[in-house]
Amino acid sequence: MIEILRTGLLTTVQDLGRPGHAALGVGASGAADRGSLRLANRLVANVESAACLELTYGSLTVRFHAPGTVALTGAPCPAALDGRMVGMNGPIHVQTGQTLEIGMPAAGLRTYLAVRGGIDVPPVLGSRATDTLSGIGPTRPATGTRLPIGRAMDGYPVVDLAPVRGYADDVVLRIIPGPRDHWFGSAALTTLCSARYEVTADSNRVGARLDGPPLQRAIHHEMPPEGMVTGALQVPPNGQPVLFLADHPVTGGYPVIAVVTDGDLDQAAQLRPGQSVRFRPARTNLVTSATARHPLPQPAGPPALDPRLAPGT
Repeated sequence: MIEILRTGLLTTVQDLGRPGHAALGVGASGAADRGSLRLANRLVANVESAACLELTYGSLTVRFHAPGTVALTGAPCPAALDGRMVGMNGPIHVQTGQTLEIGMPAAGLRTYLAVRGGIDVPPVLGSRATDTLSGIGPTRPATGTRLPIGRAMDGYPVVDLAPVRGYADDVVLRIIPGPRDHWFGSAALTTLCSARYEVTADSNRVGARLDGPPLQRAIHHEMPPEGMVTGALQVPPNGQPVLFLADHPVTGGYPVIAVVTDGDLDQAAQLRPGQSVRFRPARTNLVTSATARHPLPQPAGPPALDPRLAPGT
């Protein structure tokens, strides 16, 4: 059992989500940075799908009512166990009655706290993830909330420290054009792939609103709602794209000019307000009619991938 003494800006219970229910109007939700949640669970020898706490801008304090092992991953935060500083990306052994205080991250946005055994709140549609848009899943922990610990374990911790790459100030995300890029002017994709956009303060787990050169539409009539995916760059009438994240709606009524590749979604989840982001076309063998109509600037080489996302790590 762990007790929440301070929740910070936003603390939620998350796992790998509940995919497969879009036809029912239920989004997948789950951890915004899936690689960090998986790493946290591996460090304490949980199954990768075990539920953890996702912290936005850190600032969480918890008390442990039983001995155990925990790990912190994602956005790097200062942390102290009964006043003694502890590190990120490695197992931390705790005793009954000890208190873990987590500060605010110096970079990135979302930090993950895994507890050996996993957070054992009741699942909804097979997942313990909190969907902040629909309200499905466990309620947000408040001061005084006590969370039970389960038995979602897979062996014993065997790693003392996992090396991870730091967070870049200038993030580059790879995109695949479409499905509605033909709704935009001939220069829109070139603009998207050459300009810098800034993440605004009006961003959350649903999506990151971006501010930059507007993407001009060529077709202005209304479109019927259609299915949305994580990573979609939806463009409302003001021309400023919105990057959909974990809690995005299952449908949308504005055209999607491009979609961020699955491998870059974890980087997108760590974008913080005021940070700049750029987009580049993904390297792919698939030649689409979109790129034939609107040639895109090509990067000198593929952006480096976060080692946490590499298979087998």
